[in-house]
Amino acid sequence: MPGLLEAIWIKRAQRGPMDSAMHAVLQAGRGIVGNADQGGRQVTILEQAAWQGAVDQLGVAVDPAARRANLLVSGLSLAGTRGRTLRIGSCELRIRGEVRPCERMDEAQPGLRAALEPGWRGGVFAEILNDGEIAVGAPALWVDPPTHST
Repeated sequence: MPGLLEAIWIKRAQRGPMDSAMHAVLQAGRGIVGNADQGGRQVTILEQAAWQGAVDQLGVAVDPAARRANLLVSGLSLAGTRGRTLRIGSCELRIRGEVRPCERMDEAQPGLRAALEPGWRGGVFAEILNDGEIAVGAPALWVDPPTHST
């Protein structure tokens, strides 16, 4: 059963606000068209259940946009997925690693950084493998079998 792309955010400037979007254009090897981060961490992805676990631990509601990730997915686990390929709509993204939460998380909500530390709760960063467009509501599914990396 596939997961779902729940939200898209685009950061127009470094340390700038995360603008909600209903769709985004992805460019292979670069990132989200119009996003400030291009190249290295081409796209960042947050798992809805992991985020919910962190805010439940804090005991306070925090908007997932505060995590400053580009994409929010539900229905699949991102923990330990380095090297796997995720398809969202027609676009394929290779997971390159875990995103470690930074001090900006505690600016959004005291204690959030520590709540995001365990179990890859802070999400992952990925390399975009092919050009295409994605939209909120698109299916998200793994195109390769799980590995045992963490």
